[in-house]
Amino acid sequence: MSKTNLGKILTAQRTAFNASPNSSWAERKNNIIKLGEAIADNEANFQHAISEDFGNRSFVETTIAEMAIVQGGIKHALKHTQKWMRTRKAPTTMQFKPASNKIIPQPLGVVGIISPWNYPLQLAIMPLIGALGAGNRAMIKPSEFTPKLSELLKSVLGEIFCNDEVYVAVGGVKVAQEFSSLAFDHLIFTGSTNVGRIVAGAAAKNLTPVTLELGGKSPVIIDESANQTLAISRITNGKLLNAGQTCVAPDYVLMPKQEIDAFSKALIAKAEEFYPTFAGNPDYTSIIADSHYARLQGLLEDAENKGAILRTAGDDDTQVMAKERRIPLTVVTNTKPNMKIMQEEIFGPLLPIVASETLENSMQYVQEHDRPLALYWFGENKARRDHVLNNTISGGVSINETAWHVVQEDIPFGGVGPSGMGAYHGEHGFKTFSHMKGVFFQSKFSGGKMLYPPYTEKTQKVLNMMKKFM
Repeated sequence: MSKTNLGKILTAQRTAFNASPNSSWAERKNNIIKLGEAIADNEANFQHAISEDFGNRSFVETTIAEMAIVQGGIKHALKHTQKWMRTRKAPTTMQFKPASNKIIPQPLGVVGIISPWNYPLQLAIMPLIGALGAGNRAMIKPSEFTPKLSELLKSVLGEIFCNDEVYVAVGGVKVAQEFSSLAFDHLIFTGSTNVGRIVAGAAAKNLTPVTLELGGKSPVIIDESANQTLAISRITNGKLLNAGQTCVAPDYVLMPKQEIDAFSKALIAKAEEFYPTFAGNPDYTSIIADSHYARLQGLLEDAENKGAILRTAGDDDTQVMAKERRIPLTVVTNTKPNMKIMQEEIFGPLLPIVASETLENSMQYVQEHDRPLALYWFGENKARRDHVLNNTISGGVSINETAWHVVQEDIPFGGVGPSGMGAYHGEHGFKTFSHMKGVFFQSKFSGGKMLYPPYTEKTQKVLNMMKKFM
C-alpha cells in the first residue's frame, strides 16, 4: 500500500462524507448491526488467526478479552447512540436572554485508527464502534505483529463496507508511518508511549487531533485493610491474562516489606493453580515475538544481576518454554530503582514487588513517577480508599480488582500524561469522534442594540447593569 493509495482512500472517504455529512440514526444503526453480525459470524476464524499470530492463545481468552468486549460495546452503542445524537439545550447567560443556546453533535469526517497487536480485534473494533456511531468514515491500520488477524480483519470488513466507508490498511512500519501522516479529522492510536510520541508528532503537522491510548507502569497498592486472599487471586488473574501483554496489567505491587515473602509465595501458588503446566498448555498465551521474549528475559537477567530475588511458577522444561515463547509468572522481590524492570513498562508475566511501609509511602511513590494508565487498590477501609482516589492521578482505577474498569462502557477509558490523552468507550467515545457544535439563537427582542456605537453615558449604564448578572 503506497502513500498515494492511502491518500486516495482518504480522499474517497472524505468526498463520500462531504456528500452526506450527517448520516441518520437508521444508517448508523445499520452499520453497527452489520459490524456486530460480521464479528459474531467469524468468531472461530478470529480465534484461530489470533492464536496463530501469537504462537498460542486460548480461544476462551480471546472470547473473554476480544469478542465479549466488542459485542458489549456494540450492544451499548445500539441502545444509547440515538440519544447521544440529539441536539441538546444549553443554559443561556442571564444578560443575553431571551436568546437561547443549543449543542448539536456532528460527525468529524474521517477517523484514523492505529491498533496494536496485544488485543488486535478489540482495540481495532472498539474505536470503530465509536467512530461509526458518531457518523464518521474510518481507516484502520492494524499491527504488523498480527498479520493473520490483520488480513482476516481486512477481508471481513471489506465484505460489509465499501472502501469509502471503512478501510483496513495492512503492512509494516512504513505503512504505519504513512498512515499517521495522513490528514485525518481525528486519529486514535493505541500502543507504546515512545511510538505515541512519534504518532502525535506526525499528526501535529496536519493539526490532526489525537487520542493516545498508551501504557506505563500501573501500580497495585495493598492496603493494610486488604483481604489478601482475594487480592492474590485477582492480581494473578489480571497479570496472567494474555501472559501480561495488556496495557492495564498490574505492573508492580507496593506493600510492607515484612509481608512480601508470604505474598510472593502465595502469588506463585495461585499461578500454579490456574495453570498446572505452562509448556504446552492451551490456556496459557505465548509471548508475541522472539524480540519481545528476549526483552523480557533481559529484564529478569538485569534484575537478578542487581540483587533481585526471582520466584518462578511451575517447573516446566526451559527449552520447551523458550521454543514456545512462554514465560510463567515470575515474582521479582528485593527490587531497586536502578533495575530496568522498575523503569520500563513490563508488558509480560513478570511482577516486581516494592517494599513500601505505609499508605503515604505508596502514594508518594506513585505520584513521583509517570502517571500510570491504571491504578489498583486493595482494601476494605473506605476512608483510606477515598484518600488514594483523591490524591493520586491515573488514567483509571479498579478497586479490589484489576483491569475490569476498562470494559465498563459508561465510564471513560483513557490515560493521562505519558499514559495517554483523551478517552473513549460509550458516550465518551461518541463525543471524542464528534464535534459538539455550540449554536447561539438570538431573539428578535434582544437588547444588544443598546451596545451599538456611538458609545454614550447610556451605554455605560447598560454595561454596569449587565455586570450585575455576570
